[in-house]
Amino acid sequence: MASSILPSHNQHLMPLMDVESILHMKQGLGETSYAQNSSLQRKSMETLKNLILDTALDMYISQRPEQFTLADLGCSSGPNTLTLAGEIIKKIGGVCHKFSTPVPDFLVMLNDLPTNDFNTVFVKLPGFVEKLKDYVETDEWGNPSVFLTGVPGSFYGRLFPKKSVHFVCSCSSLHWLSQVPSGLFDETDMAINKGRMYISQTSPPSVAMAYYEQFRGDFSKFLKARSMEIVSGGRMVLSMLGRRTQDHSDRSTTLLWELLAQSLDILASHEIVDQEKLDSYNVPFYAPNMIEVEKEVCNEGSFAIDYIDIFEMDLRVSGDARKDGRVVSMAIRAIQESMLSHHFGEKTMDALFNNYTEILIQAMEREEVRSVQIGVVLRKL
Repeated sequence: MASSILPSHNQHLMPLMDVESILHMKQGLGETSYAQNSSLQRKSMETLKNLILDTALDMYISQRPEQFTLADLGCSSGPNTLTLAGEIIKKIGGVCHKFSTPVPDFLVMLNDLPTNDFNTVFVKLPGFVEKLKDYVETDEWGNPSVFLTGVPGSFYGRLFPKKSVHFVCSCSSLHWLSQVPSGLFDETDMAINKGRMYISQTSPPSVAMAYYEQFRGDFSKFLKARSMEIVSGGRMVLSMLGRRTQDHSDRSTTLLWELLAQSLDILASHEIVDQEKLDSYNVPFYAPNMIEVEKEVCNEGSFAIDYIDIFEMDLRVSGDARKDGRVVSMAIRAIQESMLSHHFGEKTMDALFNNYTEILIQAMEREEVRSVQIGVVLRKL
């Protein structure tokens, strides 16, 4: 996998991660794959399911197009990929049947980075179609035509033709930045956030500012691209990991990163990973608060905010710290491994996540470990 030297005001020579070429969920169907370790994402999606379905239905009823086009941005490749699309089709089809109106054709566009395991997604299509047929026959609301397509590319740029999309959803993706922020190295090319891979309480203030500025630029590009693609009155439902407070080092946002950094510290202390590599590793991630999201939507100006709120999820699902710690560790591995193995080497991954699992278990035994996400509904003006 490639790395690139990204320009910054310091023109530093440290190779930075080419996120578009490297970031992807763990591929395939193996024990450590995303397909086998996406239960937390499913639970998060379930939290927003009614909001997503009601918003999609409201959009359809307001315009009743003959073809309803929906896009899932950051679709990934696990068992959750086609779930929302299927539920939206069922919801709209059921309402059409209830009021004896024609069911529209549906075009479902699945987007993720080119490195996404689209093959795993497409393998699931026959089963997806069969489930829809079973539902149609049970509910007797006709036989809708459903067309699906994969759209590889970064959602920070254009993906679809102008004014072609009615509804967009993006779940658990927009906290990923287009690149590691510039400004995390000083004028001598030294890392300024040593020993930490994200914002922490001991990070210099310039680290939080660098991450915030990267988020602002990326989210603005996202909104501008969607403003060209979504029809007037179209809707977007977005969810992303976030934080409740103004504090960038809010523990609910930073804890899992800090524990992962501790796990790497252990490897560095045993000279399994190089300390300089550890100091130079920064994640392309940012968890905004609601004010920051609202501000960028208002600044871009193409969308109105119909709804915004915060949702919390306790990651101690079963109450068994050892079981829950392993579930969370496997989920983090499925998401993070592509970036970590690129930087530290594939051979270190088992040792790293063995450490991480044990540290997570200890954390879950002594405190709440929660996930905070922001859900927002935007309407195209």
